[in-house]
Amino acid sequence: MLVSPRIAPNTGNVIRTAAATGSALHLVEPLGFDLSEPKLRRAGLDYHDLASVTVHASLAAAWEALSPARVIAFTAHATTIFAEVSYQAGDVLMFGPEPTGLDAATLADEHVTQQARIPMLPGRRSLNLSNAAAIAVYEAWRQHGYPGAV
Repeated sequence: MLVSPRIAPNTGNVIRTAAATGSALHLVEPLGFDLSEPKLRRAGLDYHDLASVTVHASLAAAWEALSPARVIAFTAHATTIFAEVSYQAGDVLMFGPEPTGLDAATLADEHVTQQARIPMLPGRRSLNLSNAAAIAVYEAWRQHGYPGAV
């Protein structure tokens, strides 16, 4: 889940990761771009038709549609490292907008069951959104033995 993503090529890259892994991508409005934007299409190449992408008008609408049992919010301020999380089928991996990340109110949302971070060297603010999402999705998929992969 990308909450209010701002940069079209990053979202296009996440669409491609979703298609490659069989993950569902949920986008929460407002978006910082139009879904028909050429940069989004270019980044996702021909994977748009292979990805499951749902746009929600708000975070509340996303929660209503998904009814998630677990939501792992990714933030540079978490103490748990992403690889220490035991991912379960149906988990929602939630990422915030570029360049700010998830705000305090979203991190405190009652649906967020855990926070996780991706380690970086000191003095670095954050990873690129699409890279962070790919790292997390592949770790969750790895823990389940890459079902359906070739």
